[in-house]
Order: sequence, then structure tokens, then C-alpha cells
Amino acid sequence: MAGLTMRGVTKTFGDFDAVKDVTLEVADGEFLAVLGPSGCGKTTLLRLVAGFEGVTGGEIGIGERVVSNADGNVPPEKRRVGIVFQNYALWPHMTVAENVGYALKVAKVEKTEAKRKVDEALALVNLQGFGDRYPAKLSGGQRQRVALARCLVAAPSLVLFDEPLANLDVHLRASMEDEFAAFHKRTGTTIVYITHDQAEAMALADRIAVMDQGRLVQLDAPRKLYSEPATEMVASFIAQGIVLPAKVLSGEEGGHCRVSVLGQEAVVRCRPGEQPREAAKICCRAQDIEMAAAGEPGLDGTVIRAVYKGGSTRIEFAPAADPTVHLHFELPDPNPFQEGAQARIRIRSGWLIPSGAAA
Repeated sequence: MAGLTMRGVTKTFGDFDAVKDVTLEVADGEFLAVLGPSGCGKTTLLRLVAGFEGVTGGEIGIGERVVSNADGNVPPEKRRVGIVFQNYALWPHMTVAENVGYALKVAKVEKTEAKRKVDEALALVNLQGFGDRYPAKLSGGQRQRVALARCLVAAPSLVLFDEPLANLDVHLRASMEDEFAAFHKRTGTTIVYITHDQAEAMALADRIAVMDQGRLVQLDAPRKLYSEPATEMVASFIAQGIVLPAKVLSGEEGGHCRVSVLGQEAVVRCRPGEQPREAAKICCRAQDIEMAAAGEPGLDGTVIRAVYKGGSTRIEFAPAADPTVHLHFELPDPNPFQEGAQARIRIRSGWLIPSGAAA
């Protein structure tokens, strides 16, 4: 397998930078997910790695080989990059084995050797015995595995996934997540996985690259991305984080700072070296908010919505200190609050977004 290196990669269409100054490294055998809202540049990034587009600036390397820079672009068929598309792109008139082995046929690989490679690829995706079937006779998940086998049969140095589970129902997506995780563990293939689905990225990836407006805004392991967002955009985008204005009252001590938020004091996690400052922002997750105990200080406000989630209720809350701010958290059954009820909550934890982080 081969790693992927991008240094200062930019792709411009007219006067629009679809990808802007992206630098990252994917190690051999790593599973990297690229995540971001629609129009953030993640699909353009995939097309650049695959060779469907050439870079405007910077360079892309696969293994030890530079495959794209401002001076030239190695064509897709010479990059040894496999791609698994969202729509499978299987030929309906060909059997599973014929679909998987098509690239070997074009390359004039000897028939016995080609059959061996096709059988091995089908075994890797748990489709032994399916070679004589046609795509119409397969489930959506099985078609996706055929597309993966077709990609693998050419022994790619890098595999790109382009939102591969977007067309599957929720139950099949969960099953295919397990399939992809098992496949990666079995083969050690280097994978770059483009998705808009945060749950997929969190479940599968070693690291996640979050993109916004063509830029790479954070590259971290899933747990750190969730608990320590580097910018306001990442904080609000990942898991519906709540971003609140705050004033830092004390510098970092033991990984925590004291802040004032919506007129109340709270202790939140922070980076080493943080100092008191104005106009700060904190990120709270739903589990960082809870009901205040009787007589305990907190934020008074109004329940603006209560949504039953099965075993718990999502409470959406507007604090009296600033009714334009909406907080959300969950309460286990039975839930005593309905829309319009008055309540008091407290912020028990959170994360101080680093100083100078862009929105």
C-alpha cells in the first residue's frame, strides 16, 4: 500500500477556489475520512487525487511518486488508484465476475490468472459463489461489495470512496459500515473516504479531515475532533455543537478555565496556556447541559420544544438572558417539561474554542 501526500494543493475554477492550500499526509494503511458540508470542496479533493482534475497549485504524491503539480498530471489509469462510487457503476449485462474482471480483460491478463484474481477479490468482500449472478439479482449492499471487489482486483495502492453508502437505507448502511471496517482490518488498504455523514466518519476513520469553503480546517482523530474542535465551524458542524459567547475569567489550570457565559460562571476544558480574555466562544454538547438542582444557580428560561426520541426527550431551551440563543439537551423518561414550561439549567462542562479560531 502507499500513503498520500498533499502539499499546498489548490484548485481554481475561474476566480473560484474550490480547494485552497490543502496540506495533509495519509499514512500507509490509514483510513482517512474527509467530511464537510455541501460545497466544501471534498469531492473536488477526491477528483484531484484520482487524477480527474489537475491541480492549479501545490502537489499531490502517492507513495514516493508525485502524480500532480502545476507542471503536469499523471492520468488516472496510471496512478493505481481504485475508486468506489456512490452509484456502484456496474454494467447490468455483465455477471459479477465479468464486472470485477473487466480491467484485467482490458489489460489482457491471462484467463487463468485473471480468474484467480477475481476469485480472490470476491473472497475479500465475502462474495464467494456470486460470480455468475447479474447485478439485478443482488441487493444494494451486495452491489456495493461488487464495486469494491472490482476496485481491488487491480491491486490499487490507494482506494477512494465517494460517498459509497449514500444510496442505501439506514439499516443497510450500518451493515456496510461493519463490512468496510472488516475489509480495512483484513487488507490494510490505504483509504480516503469522502462523506457528508458524520456517523460514518466517526465509526470508520482513524482520522477525519474537516473541510469548509475549500480549506482544511481540522485534521484529528474522531474523539479529539468531537471533544476539542479547533474552530467555531467545526464546533457547530460536528454533532450539532452549541457555540456560546463567553468571557474567560481565569487562565488554564489543570486543563480547565473558568468562564462567564450568559451571565453565569462555568468551568470548561481548555488548551494549555489559555489566559483571561474577552469575546471568547465555548462549545457545549448536549451532555454538557443538565437540569439545575433545587436552589442551585443556573440559567432560567423557557422550553421551546420537547421532542420524544424513544426512551428520552430532546429539550430545546431559550435562556431568559438571551432568548435568541437555543440550547438543546436530552432528558430520560419520564419528561416533566412541555413546550412553554419554565425551567432552570446549568452548563456543567464545555470546551473553550482556541483564541483566533476562525468561524
